[in-house]
Amino acid sequence: MLRDSLFGERIVWTGRPAVIQPSAFQRSLAVVAFIASGITLSFAMVVALVLHAPFGGLLLFAFWSAAIGLATLQVPRLLLARARYVVTELHVIAIYGPFRRTIERRAISFARIYWDADRPDAGDVELVRAVPTGALRRRLMLRLVGVHHPDRVWAIVRGAERLAPRGAGDQPLTQRLDVGEHVVWSAQPREQLRRYVPRGQREWGLLAIAAFVLAAGVRMGLGAYPALLRVHQGGLAIASPTFALLAFGMGSTVLLLVSIGVYLVYDAVIRSGYLVRHTRYLVTNKRVLIQRRSEELHLDRKKILDVIDAPKADGLHDVFLVLDGPRARAAAASGAFGEISRGPHLRPVFEAVEDAEGVSAILRLPPELPHAA
Repeated sequence: MLRDSLFGERIVWTGRPAVIQPSAFQRSLAVVAFIASGITLSFAMVVALVLHAPFGGLLLFAFWSAAIGLATLQVPRLLLARARYVVTELHVIAIYGPFRRTIERRAISFARIYWDADRPDAGDVELVRAVPTGALRRRLMLRLVGVHHPDRVWAIVRGAERLAPRGAGDQPLTQRLDVGEHVVWSAQPREQLRRYVPRGQREWGLLAIAAFVLAAGVRMGLGAYPALLRVHQGGLAIASPTFALLAFGMGSTVLLLVSIGVYLVYDAVIRSGYLVRHTRYLVTNKRVLIQRRSEELHLDRKKILDVIDAPKADGLHDVFLVLDGPRARAAAASGAFGEISRGPHLRPVFEAVEDAEGVSAILRLPPELPHAA
């Protein structure tokens, strides 16, 4: 049997990315960089043709922005093209050229699966380890990007490759359960207006940045027309290419700032409330599963140490899952002790559910005996 050179352990599975492309966030950054480059280049041409002033600094910034955008697109492709994933008897290893990251299989608390929008049989597997809270709080995650059949890869990591079927992201989660696995409880969070109220430092920080960016965009937009009018009155014809370059640069800047501000508002306020209607909670006789569109969270019930029921208004409850693991207890990203901050990704928390007592009783039982409730 083949063995890994780092740990000397028997290799259980090895693979490479099936999808080699930058993430949506990286593509968005590249678009912003290219737009900034085009805006700067248009201003440089206006400075050179109208003011006859030095424009080398603007050209340098335009080149730098274009280089940043190109690097944001190409560097992830180069790394993924050389990437290799290895699952040994005890570890999961991600190798990106000279870089190597590892995580212990027994220390993995839960996994998130992000299905690819263009390929239903591919996606990312994010392995999350529970870590201590308080002063030792940190996050430990390992992401296998663009793998073929990510749910199958996760089954191999958790040692259930003989039980898990080969599925795809366009199939319902209930059709991709293990052999002998069945649902014992399911629910959806209730939609509430308070879901659109920011919570935590992240969301309030994004809102503050959005307010600053939107204010800058609105102020620039209100001053664009008077500025262009003064330039025209100074002798620059509206039909001239130089005037068109100046208008393009100013308009693109305003549009870019407003777009960034609107997206930050969506991410901080609207996104979490809107996705509630697409979220579903499942408890099987083996696992806890949470699905939200193309994102899934898979948690073995054996990892659950305790359940915390936090009452809310309107008779609803938040059910926090306290996780256990080697030298770690309670997932940093889970809100296991009732923290109010929210993140952009799924957490092992049932939010705004009605039957908190029932699901808590089920989760406190051994996974093999859910019917005893």
